[in-house]
Amino acid sequence: MTRLAAARTHIALATVDDIEYGARFLGSLSLHESRDPALLRHWAATAAEFGAALAPAEVPTPLRIVESEGGLGRGLLARYTSRPPTVELYTDSIDAAERLVTAHGWREWFPAGSVRAAALAHEAVHERLHHGPGRTALKEALGHTALRLGRLRVLGHVAGAGELAAHAYAQAVCGLGRSPLLLSAALAASAAPVVPGRGK
Repeated sequence: MTRLAAARTHIALATVDDIEYGARFLGSLSLHESRDPALLRHWAATAAEFGAALAPAEVPTPLRIVESEGGLGRGLLARYTSRPPTVELYTDSIDAAERLVTAHGWREWFPAGSVRAAALAHEAVHERLHHGPGRTALKEALGHTALRLGRLRVLGHVAGAGELAAHAYAQAVCGLGRSPLLLSAALAASAAPVVPGRGK
């Protein structure tokens, strides 16, 4: 990529706001392909507000952290697994993200070392949403109705909302100027596609 092309990519990526990146992420999921873009933006904004509001609260550090490579090939920065509770950090993806931050001149938004810290914070929220009442609270915040029978209303799961909440928490607790979703977009544009980590 030439310097001019890199500069254009930087400008194009940086002009998209974090909520729009969240809406695009939701829209990329098969369950949301036919959703109204305005609804996706609403869900993205709500999930971001929910995640950011978690920042003052203590989120437990994962019990076990493992570092490995292979994240670029799998499209992941990090991944949470519940059995046993473990965060796997993909050092190749994290290093690639740090290089892109420098190349795009985004160091003010993402200080040195913040990609790793944000990945850990992100996955810690997955642990919280997996084990605690946070999943129900997020559903209530989103207000998506899956089923209504008279006065009975069953809240539905919004696929991807937990990812956006985790990104917003990581941004808030790590003091980042932009959401880590921008890094995912930059990595995808650099032909090294990486998406937010997904808990299992």
